[in-house]
Amino acid sequence: MQNVDVLSHPLIQHKLTLLRQKETPPSLFRSLLQDISAWMAYELSRQAPLLAVEIETPLEGMRGMRFDGQSLALVSILRAGNGMLEGMLRTLPEARVGHIGLYRDPETLQAVEYYFKMPHRTEDLDVVVADPMLATGHTAVAALQRIAALRPRSLRLACLVACPEGLRTVQKDFPQVPVMTCAIDRELNEHGYILPGLGDAGDRMFATF
Repeated sequence: MQNVDVLSHPLIQHKLTLLRQKETPPSLFRSLLQDISAWMAYELSRQAPLLAVEIETPLEGMRGMRFDGQSLALVSILRAGNGMLEGMLRTLPEARVGHIGLYRDPETLQAVEYYFKMPHRTEDLDVVVADPMLATGHTAVAALQRIAALRPRSLRLACLVACPEGLRTVQKDFPQVPVMTCAIDRELNEHGYILPGLGDAGDRMFATF
């Protein structure tokens, strides 16, 4: 699919396999999720702007380059997105943070919003929306619509695991938004869960299964 970047680094794929295993306990699940997300943030920041700064080394002055973390906003789709957010902030500690609360109606599978908080001056920010699972795509599209209305400088979507149905849903409404993921799984089941997937990421993070 166009505009989709699948991260194939061996360490990411190794940790994703551990994450998928049903016997992985919540504490390890959270740790693995944060590790993978920290590496995803590294990839997401490849094209980030740098600021020229004058510094002093032990020997002399020089001009160095510093990452402009304040130009980036990481937006967590609650609640599972917070697991990715924690990992991304390890790599990008100066990034601004937003939250959007959405839940999937069990009957319609449509997204219902219950919370929204974004940094000020969104038009000056490069925004990354984070959610571990891109399943039906309805939640991602609802989040992207809400944030796109604020006219950020750029907008991207990051997820651990996607499926073809979810990617098609996102690309139908937001063909210009790049998607970064660690895997594209086979399909959705009749309940809207990704197969083979890793289960409900929020439940596995917080032991609410």
